[in-house]
Amino acid sequence: MAVLLLDRPAMFELSVAIEVWGNDRTALGVPYSEVRLCSNVGPVLQVAVGCEITVRHGLEALDWADTIVIPNGDLTTPAVDYDPEMVDALRCAHQRGARIVSFCSGAFVLAATGLLDGCTATTHWAYAKQFRARYPGIDLREGVLYTCGDGMYTSAGTAAAIDLCLHLVREDWGAEVANTIARRMVVPPHRDGGQAQFVEQPVAASADVEGDLRAVLQWVEGHLDRQLTVDELARRAAMTPRTFARRFKAATGTTPLQWILNQRVAAAQRMLETSTASVDAIAAQIGFGSAAALRQHFTRVVGSTPSAYRAAFRHAA
Repeated sequence: MAVLLLDRPAMFELSVAIEVWGNDRTALGVPYSEVRLCSNVGPVLQVAVGCEITVRHGLEALDWADTIVIPNGDLTTPAVDYDPEMVDALRCAHQRGARIVSFCSGAFVLAATGLLDGCTATTHWAYAKQFRARYPGIDLREGVLYTCGDGMYTSAGTAAAIDLCLHLVREDWGAEVANTIARRMVVPPHRDGGQAQFVEQPVAASADVEGDLRAVLQWVEGHLDRQLTVDELARRAAMTPRTFARRFKAATGTTPLQWILNQRVAAAQRMLETSTASVDAIAAQIGFGSAAALRQHFTRVVGSTPSAYRAAFRHAA
């Protein structure tokens, strides 16, 4: 992976790319990625907060990378004035099959290549008017966290870069790896961007919960095929249902029944990715009772039908 830095790069978006792909998490089952920072500006870049970044690679890194991330763009520079060598390098990378990703105002740089003409894209809402004025041939979507298409990906402002990164991780390595990274980053359990996306909702697992609730959650994770009630779980925790529900929400951020539902959906995702079991068989194994119930809840939580999810992510198993 190459991260293309312009002058005065945004530290948050740069850090997101490094946090997701630049940390060695092979001990947790996350495949290793080599990340190279590159720039056409110079070996030392000034950052807005008053520090400097030393960059070891130039545009030649774009010839090597299978994924190219553009954290932000310089909006004071007219599109026609973007470095022609950089623009050509991005076009060539896309032509050979590299995936190009922009965060926030990085969409302006990607748009300057002409590769987004006739496609959908997004950027920070504050730049929407400016983006439309510069690139009227691009279908700008303001109500989404990110867009995908033809090997190009754009994300909305700042934290939406995390959502897009998790989507890309899931495309490459599957839901289990994406969820591992999400929990390590402690991302919010829900991101509402007004669109159906495949982004994992990293609800707490039993290993994330301390104290006397952990054993109950571990038992639930091993018995998702059963019809589970709050009363039954409260008895196992030796608490009243009211106390159990209060303690449970404080520990996990959600209600017991919603947590169970999300665990079942996560189990369905893993089985759809890693097995050839039918939707009916998966529904029976994880406690939904019927394929219709699985489809209903899966579509609401994930934003895709089980069949469509399997078709999109089965290769990542």
